[in-house]
Amino acid sequence: MRILYLTHYFFPEGNAPATRVYEATRRFSSAGCDVTVVTGVPNVPNGVVYEGYRNRLWQREEVAGVDVVRVWTYLAPNKGTLKRIVNFLSFMVTATLAALRVPRPDLVVASSPQFFCGWAGVFASRLRRAPLVLEIRDLWPESIVAVGAMRKSPLIRVLEWLERRMYAAARRIVTVGDGYRQELEARGIPGERISVIPNGIDGAVFHPRPDDGRLREEWGLGRRFVCAYVGTIGMGCGLEIVLRAARRLRAEGRDDVRFLLVGDGAVREELEAQARAEGLDAVVFTGRLPKARMPEVLAAADACLVHLTRTPLFRTVLPSKIFEAAAMAKPIVLGVEGFAADLVGRAGAGICIEPENEAQLLEAVSRLAADPSLGRKLGEAGLEQLGRPYDWNGLAKTYLATLQAVASAGATAR
Repeated sequence: MRILYLTHYFFPEGNAPATRVYEATRRFSSAGCDVTVVTGVPNVPNGVVYEGYRNRLWQREEVAGVDVVRVWTYLAPNKGTLKRIVNFLSFMVTATLAALRVPRPDLVVASSPQFFCGWAGVFASRLRRAPLVLEIRDLWPESIVAVGAMRKSPLIRVLEWLERRMYAAARRIVTVGDGYRQELEARGIPGERISVIPNGIDGAVFHPRPDDGRLREEWGLGRRFVCAYVGTIGMGCGLEIVLRAARRLRAEGRDDVRFLLVGDGAVREELEAQARAEGLDAVVFTGRLPKARMPEVLAAADACLVHLTRTPLFRTVLPSKIFEAAAMAKPIVLGVEGFAADLVGRAGAGICIEPENEAQLLEAVSRLAADPSLGRKLGEAGLEQLGRPYDWNGLAKTYLATLQAVASAGATAR
């Protein structure tokens, strides 16, 4: 089977969308599929091209057995709505043109975020006469309104209309959790057209391992209790909660806890400058680290923070950070309501707190710091319930079976 996969993000970028597509497509290739990924040059989150790449109209490489075509885009950091929309639109155009230059696929997969990548999939599907599978990880444009990047306006209403048309064009919609399935069904998408393939982990990379101490020494963490946040530091993450918790620690005269924020994003510089100006030594920013170092980071942590702002939209979200922390047998401090809280709570994999509530965050961290056996218990439960069962080896087989069914139906229709 020949698969054309359109994605705005891909390896070596380390965010959740890039990781998902990389882990799935390399396994599709290993299973005998001919996979072509059309993407941009790696530049997330700051709009700066990674070393070794150039922002050209067309360039090609092979990554883990996958044919990767990188196209030109207008580069923009993950902030500033207008520039990001131009970035998204430029990818829609160049990705659609690239789809005409590759061998005709048996099906097209287009992955969100972002929204206009989905429309590139619609155009590619029609131009190449192949069925479209639309992967939904984000309900856009609703999500940009939810985080305050845009307000309700005539433009948003136009985008919502385009969103509905995009869903209608897809032969199958794949999403990452039952929360999204329910949202899509509420928008009139028949349940039989929706498949749920959650995010997962590479069990060969993310598994329990001892801390070798190097990262703690590198960032001056010592033997303190470390609560790590690993991922994009963006508008919707609500990480101001960490600074507020650090102020409470200082007011209590405590120096036994460090919040380690690993990653970059739209608000990282602002938060780091604020923490530095206030002398909040309990908060340590590392900036973006290579994806290959994430197991080392998680091994050094005593607990992992997963947090989003308190908004109804995020009740449907299942952050991939949950599964990576669980696979490393780390207790999770979860500040996400809805499906994520239900999942972590049922698994007994962590402590759930109210989003944006720094008092509860500090209480959860203090409990874990005072009782290492509690952390071990929660971590072991997470490993059994959320780590091993969510390995990409199994998830990719399910995903590939879904794609094969769509391709077979499409071939019959042609």
